[in-house]
Amino acid sequence: MNLESQRILITGASGGIGQALCIQLAQHNSRLCILDRNQDSSERLNAELKKLPVDILAIHADITRAEDRERAINNMAQAWGGVDILINLAGVMDFARFDEEDPGIIQRILQVNVEAPMQLTRSVLPQMVERGRGRIVNVGSMFGSIGFPCFAAYSASKFAMRGFSQALRRELSGSGVGVTYVSPRAVKTPFNPPIVHRMAELGMMHMDEPSWVARKIVSAIVKEKDEAYMGFPESMFARINAILPGVVSRSITKQVPTLISFTQQKLKV
Repeated sequence: MNLESQRILITGASGGIGQALCIQLAQHNSRLCILDRNQDSSERLNAELKKLPVDILAIHADITRAEDRERAINNMAQAWGGVDILINLAGVMDFARFDEEDPGIIQRILQVNVEAPMQLTRSVLPQMVERGRGRIVNVGSMFGSIGFPCFAAYSASKFAMRGFSQALRRELSGSGVGVTYVSPRAVKTPFNPPIVHRMAELGMMHMDEPSWVARKIVSAIVKEKDEAYMGFPESMFARINAILPGVVSRSITKQVPTLISFTQQKLKV
């Protein structure tokens, strides 16, 4: 896929991965509609992108609100005639024992990570199918392949997006519209709660730079990949977990006492 002049709608644009991704897409001369709930961050990103020769629409929006989603899609239709690529990047994470999880946070995780991306996808699909081209890009997580203790709600949301991506891809077979599911491991951004950085310090996981992850996402789009799993050995563990989950369970279970101790120390966002 040639990204030049492609009309791209990206949620969570002002986050760590989002900023790097927007800059790299701008370098491909794509047209970008950047959505973010944080107006100040969105305005800063918009100012940075305007230094590049690229068309930008910056929209302050909460993607869990139907009217905000509709406004973004309508703005793109008025400015450029539609959407060629939707990148569902926005997300919410929390670290807690599930029996102690705030019910409001569970709801927010499911709304932002699952419902909103599905609703956005449903809104842009008809025009893509009618044109016979387009791409949906769902940014998941390695926790969407490996259920991880104390990240139960987050893992559930990413498992859901992986299943949604697979089912939709099969449904759209032959339509000219593709679906890419991207699975990064932990990324060095403020999105992660302190516990994730602590886990990396203890060697319990590895973390990647946002710019590297953004390059991998762009590459997956250009190559029209169905799936892209990033980072070794986590990508290998994801494959093993699909076939031999008991092997991965035995390894992860050893880490549970440490994780529980972190929850007791209130190492949260």
